[in-house]
Amino acid sequence: MGKKVAIVGIVGRTNAGKSTLVNRLVGEKISIVSPVEQTTRNTVRGIVADPRGQLVLLDTPGLHKAVGTLGRLLNRMARRSSAGADILCVVFDAAQEPQLEDIGWMQRVARERPEKVVFVLNKADRAPFFETMFRDKWEELRVESGELRVESGKTGVESGKWDVKWVKAISTTEGGAQDVLDALFDLADEGEALFPEDIVTDYPRRLTIADSIREKYLAKLHQELPHELGVCVKEIKEDAGRWDVKVDLLVNRASQKPIVIGRGAETIKYVRKCAERELKGIFGVKVALELWVRVEPQWMKNEKLLTDMGYMGGEI
Repeated sequence: MGKKVAIVGIVGRTNAGKSTLVNRLVGEKISIVSPVEQTTRNTVRGIVADPRGQLVLLDTPGLHKAVGTLGRLLNRMARRSSAGADILCVVFDAAQEPQLEDIGWMQRVARERPEKVVFVLNKADRAPFFETMFRDKWEELRVESGELRVESGKTGVESGKWDVKWVKAISTTEGGAQDVLDALFDLADEGEALFPEDIVTDYPRRLTIADSIREKYLAKLHQELPHELGVCVKEIKEDAGRWDVKVDLLVNRASQKPIVIGRGAETIKYVRKCAERELKGIFGVKVALELWVRVEPQWMKNEKLLTDMGYMGGEI
């Protein structure tokens, strides 16, 4: 049997555990992980090399109620990535009852009937775990879509054997991720690898640097400044074994500037040190960050800035 290959769209609502799952599947950290919503702001491509073949994982922004230009762009990224995938992998936080965004993804699958779909019921180690509620909602939507018929209290398939694969997972553990990996390779077709075997992502380095800095701020500030911090990598100057990187930290209001800097510059120094250490491990060179905080009112509506930051398909 030949090698298998597939492009997999990893989708779902915010904070369902998509990035953690992708990192576990790839075996290295390529997506930032935070309990704060909208952590992932770009579509990250992670490449899984396996004796069975290769999977290209698109870790998309989570769907949420769109607010402003940036919110609409994030939702558009998620939908476009799912449309271009060979396999759609929908991750649900099953430690909570189905939310509107979860039901929205189910409705889309029931309506469009993509050929290959995996529903991941994530956080299976939590209690309560709402597996039955998710499965019941899916069956209800299939009936509503006309894909199933109900006769004499029995449910029958109206249009062949089309269905989705269900996997229970704990994305933070190797065993839980392995079940997801097995399900994805079961659905993958034979084909030629799309990327060399020795890389785990084709995510641009500017976005990797920006994401690392954002993650450190999210971990430090928690909900204090969740969505109003933009990170724009302005310049990367390469010398032998060293990169000097200039970065603008964008805030909407002058009152947010002291939060980002911290008392005695404690916060910005902490973020710089942690991000430099992580980026050296990723790129294999010393990365020296020069961080500048800039007040840019309504930066999330500024299309030029959003393009510079990689949200609108511009050069990055």
